[in-house]
This record gives sequence, structure tokens and C-alpha cells, in this order.
Amino acid sequence: MLIADRPKPIAHSSQFNMKPSLVQGTRDFGPEIVRKRSLIFNTIRTVFELYGFQPLETPAMENLETLMGKYGEEGDKLIFKILNNGLERPEKHAAAKEAFEEILSGKNAKSITERALKYDLTIPFARYVAMNHAQLTYPFKRYQLQPVWRADKPQRGRYREFYQCDADVVGSNSLLNEIEFALIYAEVFTRLKLDGFRLHINNRKVLKGIMEVSGLVGNEKTILVTIDKADKIGMQEVHQLLLLTLDKDKVSTLMNAYLQQGSKTEKIHSLKQLLKQSVTGSEGINEMDFILTQLQSINPDVAETVELDLTLARGLDYYTGTIFEVKAPPSVKIGSIGGGGRYDNLTGLFGVPDIPGVGISFGVDRIYDVMEEMQLFPESVNTGSQALFFNLGEDMLFVLKTMQQLRTAGIRCELYHEAAKFDKQFKYAERKKIPFAIIMGAKEVSTHTALVKDLRTGKQESVSLNNLGNCLFI
Repeated sequence: MLIADRPKPIAHSSQFNMKPSLVQGTRDFGPEIVRKRSLIFNTIRTVFELYGFQPLETPAMENLETLMGKYGEEGDKLIFKILNNGLERPEKHAAAKEAFEEILSGKNAKSITERALKYDLTIPFARYVAMNHAQLTYPFKRYQLQPVWRADKPQRGRYREFYQCDADVVGSNSLLNEIEFALIYAEVFTRLKLDGFRLHINNRKVLKGIMEVSGLVGNEKTILVTIDKADKIGMQEVHQLLLLTLDKDKVSTLMNAYLQQGSKTEKIHSLKQLLKQSVTGSEGINEMDFILTQLQSINPDVAETVELDLTLARGLDYYTGTIFEVKAPPSVKIGSIGGGGRYDNLTGLFGVPDIPGVGISFGVDRIYDVMEEMQLFPESVNTGSQALFFNLGEDMLFVLKTMQQLRTAGIRCELYHEAAKFDKQFKYAERKKIPFAIIMGAKEVSTHTALVKDLRTGKQESVSLNNLGNCLFI
């Protein structure tokens, strides 16, 4: 379209005189925030690839039936459903109204909605594996860094649109995968200098075994959802909630199992005795013992960050074995900053059974909040351009050629957009945190030099153009 052919702006009207706003639970990210988030993304991506994971992306939307029933009753309520097209047609009004009533009662109605924004990255990944299982090389190790959406109540550390960074291995039963995931968590947080994090570990088989010896088989879903709230409401309140629906003596046995005291080794020993009558529970505690023992042998420092946490349940229905949750340093009150676990039959939900899997996720938005509060971002992360060339209104062709040579050498630089007073150009550089100002007037052009001022220290010197690039690295 030619400029002359562009449509004219709509005339001012009170209809369009509205105050701009954001959808609640979403955010804009300015340049400084994007750079800080990119530091986190790049760190996670680098570590994932260091451990042999390959990138994957899936659509923002999934068929609703792909997502429903995979996250538990509470999770299903948080799925953002998308209305079908064409509902404005008069002939569809009656059916749409009836279908809407079904949705409000918790049912699905294809006549009004067939698609939804993805709730997490794991179920879409399982769907991808099920659709492509014959072409994949197993074990298949993938990572994803993409946004997800949840119709949650917005609050600090909890958003309706946020990024997840997942890594999963499918096609392997080996517990070595769980060990490597613990090492990945430690590697990422060490690189981000996020000291004080704690990796909580449990096993769904242990939880099932506890319920077996407590005589509470059949109440797993209610108990796990309630237990998963322990870090928010405390075990005393969990105890009271369980008493509302379960036998007092059975709840007492259950709580005694959950409130094991002592070191990790002592807890493991006590649980082996407690669960010896449960085949499933014994299998789970042996798996945890193996993971903790091997971590201690491989890297005692990483093992020190691990806590055996029997209250950890993770509310998602698809976990079957090891479960992880990473807690932020206690000085920051924000909850978990990562989590995951083993899900040995997830693809079976899509008609492709017997493909075991295990995975973890990093909560980038919360990690960002933690790092911001702890002032962990390096000062250099806010630097965009390394140098600002002042615009003197003359010899600009020579200046532009010099800038291109620097850019070819990998140095980020820009030219002030118009000839202006030095004070104005200096203030521009300071506001954008550009560390170097470069002035090239007629004298500098004739002598193939540049006047370089370090705006951080105030130091100023004349530099040969042959050596200019060496002066600008931060």
C-alpha cells in the first residue's frame, strides 16, 4: 500500500476516547524487564541443551477435550475456554444459551466451545508425543519455553498469562533422569546466583502407600488435594479439613506418617518400616532412597539443597512417581519457583500407552520476582547499546561507516537521530544507560580518531579508529 493510499485516521469521537488498560493478570514488559527475563531464559535454555534436550513448540490453543480432565477438578476450572465462531447468528442463540448453562454447571458443550488456551506445557507435549510416537527417537528429551494461561485469581507471583520452561524425558523408566533433573535445577539456580533455594522431593507411590497402611484407599484424590495445601495453610489446618470427611483414627494414622521427624536418612528408615506392608509404598520409598543416595555421591552440595517432604503432593492428577517442587529462599515470600515429576502413563490418555515420562518446569515469572527482590541481576543486563555516536550535523557518512565496522565486530551502537546540543545527547545516553559517548567532528575525521567518554567514570580520551572497538567492550 502506498502512503497516499493509507486510510485516514478515524475522526476523534468520545466512543474512542477510552483509557488504555491491561487485562487483569497480564503485564507489559519494557526493555529493561525483557533483558532481565532474557537472562533467565537464556540460562535455562543453555543448561537444558547442556544436558542434551531439544527444543519444541506447541500451539497456544488446544482442543478442549485434550486439556479437560487432566489437571484435577480444581485445575479444570482454571482452563480458559474459547468461544466458537458464529455464535452471534440468531439461529444459534437458543442452543448457545442452553450450552452456556451446561458450562456453568461444569460440563463441556461443543456447540459453544471446542478450544482452549493451554494450561501448561506437559499435556500438549503428551499430545505431541502421542501423535508422533512412531517417528521419535527414544528416550526423547525436549524442552519448551512458552506462555501458558490460567483463569486464576491474580496476586503477587500468580498471573493469568505466564511463561513456563519445561524439560521432559519420555520413553525411559530410569531414575537417572530424576537425578539429572535435580542437577539441572541446581545448575540453573547456581548460574543465576539464587542461593538458598530448596528442592523438595516426594513420591506419589509413597503417598499411596501411606493411605494403604492408614486404611484410606479410595480417598486419594481428596487427600492429595488437601495435603497439597499444607505449605499455604499448615498441617494443623490440613488435619482439620481431613476430619470433615474422614474417620478420626484413620486420619490420625495418616498424620503420624506425614509428620515424620529427623534427617533424610532417618525419615527414609522410618518410612521403610512404616510401609513394609505396602508393595507400592515400599517401591516408592526405595526410589527416593536411590535418588538421594546417588545425589549425595555425585554432588554433596546439590544433595544438601534437597529436602524429603512428605506433604508435597502436587495437585495434578497425572503424576505417578517422583515429584519435585523448588522453594524460593526463605527471605522471599513467594512459594514455589519450579516443580515437576514422573508421569508413567500420560500418553495413554491419548490412546498410546506404555510411554513413561518425567519432567520439570521453571516458573520464570516468579524467578524474576525473586531475583528482583534479592537484587541479583547484574548491572550489565540493562545495557542495550554500548556506545552512542553524537550527531554533529556533519561528516555523518564517515560516522555511519565507522559504526557499521563496529557492528560487524559485534559492538552494539547507535547514532543520535538529529543534530542537537551536547547536553541533550548526553542525557539521552544516560537515560538509556549507554556507557560510552563517541564524538567525531571534523578534527577527529581528518585524523581518523574519535573522542570517547566513559559515562560511568567521566574519563575521556582520544582513540585511534583502529583501536576504537577495543575500548568499547564492557
